[in-house]
Amino acid sequence: MAHESQLQKALGKYCSQCLLHRQLLFIHLSITILAWNDHKLFGTTIIINTLTSCSLPVTLTFLLLLANALTGALTMSDKRSCPSCTRDFISLAALKLDGKLSFSQIADASRDFGNIHHNSPAAVLYPGSVNDIAKVVRCVYASSSNLTIAAKGAGHSIYGQAQARDGIVIEMSTLKGIEVFPGAFGDAPYVDARGGELWIDVVKATMEVGLTPRSFTDYLHLSVGGTLSNAGVSGQAFRYGPQINNVFQLEVVTGKGEIVSCSPIQNADLFFAVLGGLGQFGIITKARIILEPSPQRVRWIRALYSDFSKFTKDQEMLISQPHSRSFDYVEGSVVASTEECPGSWKPKTFPLESDNVTGGSGSPTTDSPVLYCLEVTKNYFEHESSTIEEKISPMLASLGHIPSMVSVQDTPYLSFLERVHESELKLREKGLWSAPHPWLNLFIPKSQIIDFAAWAFEKHLRHGINGPMLIYPLDRMKWDPRMSAITPHEDIFYLVGFLGYASPSVDHSLERLHNKISETLKYCNRNRISYKQYIPNYSSVGEWILHFGEFWPGFVDRKLKYDPKAILSPGQRIFSRFRSASCMYKSLERISYDNVMGMEGPLRARILCENEKETSKLLASASNNRKCPSKQSCIYSRRGFRT
Repeated sequence: MAHESQLQKALGKYCSQCLLHRQLLFIHLSITILAWNDHKLFGTTIIINTLTSCSLPVTLTFLLLLANALTGALTMSDKRSCPSCTRDFISLAALKLDGKLSFSQIADASRDFGNIHHNSPAAVLYPGSVNDIAKVVRCVYASSSNLTIAAKGAGHSIYGQAQARDGIVIEMSTLKGIEVFPGAFGDAPYVDARGGELWIDVVKATMEVGLTPRSFTDYLHLSVGGTLSNAGVSGQAFRYGPQINNVFQLEVVTGKGEIVSCSPIQNADLFFAVLGGLGQFGIITKARIILEPSPQRVRWIRALYSDFSKFTKDQEMLISQPHSRSFDYVEGSVVASTEECPGSWKPKTFPLESDNVTGGSGSPTTDSPVLYCLEVTKNYFEHESSTIEEKISPMLASLGHIPSMVSVQDTPYLSFLERVHESELKLREKGLWSAPHPWLNLFIPKSQIIDFAAWAFEKHLRHGINGPMLIYPLDRMKWDPRMSAITPHEDIFYLVGFLGYASPSVDHSLERLHNKISETLKYCNRNRISYKQYIPNYSSVGEWILHFGEFWPGFVDRKLKYDPKAILSPGQRIFSRFRSASCMYKSLERISYDNVMGMEGPLRARILCENEKETSKLLASASNNRKCPSKQSCIYSRRGFRT
């Protein structure tokens, strides 16, 4: 009753001229307080203080926002129902935003393309401006709760990397804006694109003025901020490098809520940290992307191989040629025989029916358990149509493919870029696009690719994975080592992609795919394949240490500098949220011996082998002290880390 008296007094002060308002607000607020008390959130003091210190318009606005917050608060689990979190939600709900913060429209933010992990956030921000993102990050950074923030672009992550359980997801798709600068007086052309824009829309906007980005991903319905936070790799990367190598400038919101413009000459450390940084150092809100003249047409050629060594030799030769004597796109894939009928090749991976096929035969005769498809393109302009054949013929003449198995297709440039989207539409019609996708992408050194392929493609996965298996070489010299993306140490390495989906019509399909992926990783660890995961998915500190190798200390330093409370991108499972920067620093001082020595045997052996210098001190310490020095040992001896 004491609370009721205080509430009536507060409401009467500002609503005395409107009995209806007073009654409605009192009822609404009373229900709110009862609900919150019932859920063990917090009492009425903060609400009363807010009402008695605000003007009527602010009070009414506060109550409306409170109603929105309550919608989400009442559905919270006991885990997130803590006073500090709830106070943060009230503070967040009271922010003046150009967009909106929703506590109810959260379903889409709890799933992704992988459809394997489903983590519901407490709220979703639909930003109307970059300031909205900065305000929300600053609010969370100032709090002492465990709230985290994840930026979600097109939602094409596989293992929940863009999710934030009980935290806040920023729906970047509402942050739009594309502005093309064709270049003048010798200046290089570029396009400014907001982080939530899709690459396909960037391409269409630039092509209107005869320009195009230089480097892509195979699928263009991905967000600009999303691919730049990973790397952005496709068949053009052998020449221009990944997408992260084709950016002039960025606008970033750091983990402290600061809006920072950065480039190779301005705030350079942040610029290189964010590119390929897995969302750990900041949210990309705008990117200035390099452009070049856009071709009009593409000569698209596919050729089949039965000999893997010839296949890789030709791929490596093609990516080493000068621009004038090379193709513009080089990729490859594995063509598996069907499990039901070995030696019967799946036609969809090599669509002969609509192409001009030399030799005429639809099925090759070979003893190879799988075939390999080389895929290349040559871009050209309409006025070059009469000479394109004489340009590509010499490049094809020296290749070692099966002579009768060559497919040639001519298509508009944009149609080629949209090739995967066409497959997406067909899968959507069949209801398969939303099936679980337990994908795995690996970077494998050239020196180990033949051994890996002999086991993976010709034995373990010879019947396929219910989806594409990609394999093509990349040139490490085209990757800027200052960026956060990690590659193997060899100059040439291969991207190997296992892009299967779990068929809803097959029993235990997802479990079988998971097992195939798991066995592939176990083989790599057991045989000390020096792979790196692209779009990595690790679950332990030791695995992340191995992934980053000698770059791990620098990665940690950047985290402490730009996101010291580990607020951003919790779905990557690299760092845990800390209430203060000092807490995070103390935790990162102790990368424990247990993190490595408690791992599965083959993986532990690989870590010890590849980090021999750093781990020798650990082993010596372990032999001198039977007790595991879990709180005193670190893989790296470096300022700020204990050894």
